[in-house]
Amino acid sequence: MFKVKNTILSDDIATAQFACDLPRCKGACCVVGDAGAPVAKEEIPALNKAYHLLKSELQKEAVEVAEKDGVVIGTQDSGYEISTVESDDCIFVKYDENEVAYCAIQQAYFDGRLKWEKPISCHLFPVRLKKIADFDYANFEYVPKLCSAACERGENENIYLAEFLEKPLVRRYGEKWFASFIEACKEIRQKDKHAT
Repeated sequence: MFKVKNTILSDDIATAQFACDLPRCKGACCVVGDAGAPVAKEEIPALNKAYHLLKSELQKEAVEVAEKDGVVIGTQDSGYEISTVESDDCIFVKYDENEVAYCAIQQAYFDGRLKWEKPISCHLFPVRLKKIADFDYANFEYVPKLCSAACERGENENIYLAEFLEKPLVRRYGEKWFASFIEACKEIRQKDKHAT
């Protein structure tokens, strides 16, 4: 584990090589799992706004779930998550002509229809954050079914997870934090090389 300001991170965030490979994984992180993406309470209004904008474009089953259960389920104590269709597809999933799942919210952001890209937990995946007291604890949540193609691409193209996640990490913590984080990652990689 290493610490950057008020964030404690697992070493594999520094050392893992990772770069999403959508044509191979087909957007599995949006459709595989036993729960929806975790969201912060303050993200709920943005998700509701996105749902109302995108409702007519979403899958029929997704709209049925959202209308019945809500866009977000959970409580302050248990935590909040985006509703899913039968614990699989996120309600915001759309599919392209090659059956690759993608995020309708992010696409609307790229199209200039929304000013908010997507929940930070989705943006940071496969890194998951857990808040304990005043600290964020960050772990690399490696799931072979979801991440093996991205790890292979990262190794083949020499892309580290830490650098791959620059945009969401800067979004979460800012440029100065990210610069300190990358320095710490490089030190850990150097130690790793000397140890092997």
